[in-house]
Amino acid sequence: METVDDILLETEDKMDKAVEFLQQEFVGLRTGKASPSLVENVGVEYYGTSTRLKELAGIATPEPRLIVINPYDPSALPAIEKAILAANLGVTPMNDGRVIRVPIPELSEERRKELIKVAKRMAEDQRVAIRNLRRDANELIKTLQKDSKISEDERDGGLEEIQSATDRHIQRIDELVTAKETDVMEV
Repeated sequence: METVDDILLETEDKMDKAVEFLQQEFVGLRTGKASPSLVENVGVEYYGTSTRLKELAGIATPEPRLIVINPYDPSALPAIEKAILAANLGVTPMNDGRVIRVPIPELSEERRKELIKVAKRMAEDQRVAIRNLRRDANELIKTLQKDSKISEDERDGGLEEIQSATDRHIQRIDELVTAKETDVMEV
């Protein structure tokens, strides 16, 4: 038998995952500064298998606007270069035969505003996901009360707790968007 506490715990856990997912999405959103996270999850065709770049190469940022990719297997250089181009990150890799250098160009004002719109869209998707979780949890709690497994007071308390969890998570998303906006607009 599910209780109100079980529903609350499960819903909060899923809401936490939605916020974590947004944080991961934001890491991959380019801000004009070199970051290994920009390329580490790019899928590279390596011996017929799609492999993440971070598993094929060492990734470093020796300068604020440069990512250096040093593959463990030099024969993977062309595949890595091709994968970075195909990932459509807005960067052009340079292969010197030993390592791949990825210079990070300065972002134009227009591109910065575009990135902010993308970030806001990502955040809105997660807000909707959290609201859907709230709706599902509320329905489960109301069903428990309808089936006489909990009292009206327990139902009302559960609904209030679900709403406060929703508010906390949406506020966290808003904070993440504001921080990302500041980061992107920073020259």
